[in-house]
Amino acid sequence: MQLTITALGSDQINFIAEILPAVRDCNCNILEIRSSHLGKSAAAYLLVQGNWNQIAKFENTLDNIQKRLEIKIHTLRPDQKDKDKGKDCVPYSLETISLDKDNVVESITSFLFDRDITIEEITGSSYQAPYIQSLVFSTKFVILIPPQLPLLSLREEFLDFSDQLNIDAILEPIKR
Repeated sequence: MQLTITALGSDQINFIAEILPAVRDCNCNILEIRSSHLGKSAAAYLLVQGNWNQIAKFENTLDNIQKRLEIKIHTLRPDQKDKDKGKDCVPYSLETISLDKDNVVESITSFLFDRDITIEEITGSSYQAPYIQSLVFSTKFVILIPPQLPLLSLREEFLDFSDQLNIDAILEPIKR
């Protein structure tokens, strides 16, 4: 059985140091973990595995950690039937750079979802560009393109879409 956890708190609280020993103490295993600082906040994402009893014990421990540290923790038990999602898909990396606009990420995600492309990961940030006084927004997506979608026409369509929004974009397969 698996449990997905998101934790959000002040960057002054080292809550990940409380969660990791709880995983061990409940005899669960970490399958994936990510942690990052977002402004003055910190976020952690974990995928934990254990039997039903271990997961239930871990959920109770997380409730105690949440109350004691005054952080927000949300849990979700993933649906096991979604395991084969993306099995035959082609993994691609999509990177963009544009002037800082509010709707860049929204426009790109809408473009992808309209074509039934799965977004596995999104990272993005705004920064002051060298040599100019404007903010630039950079994103990186990891996407899964379904096998029935023609790659050449998708690439052309995405480049036209990017030109319309004045986005510099790179769409390429992920090589392992």
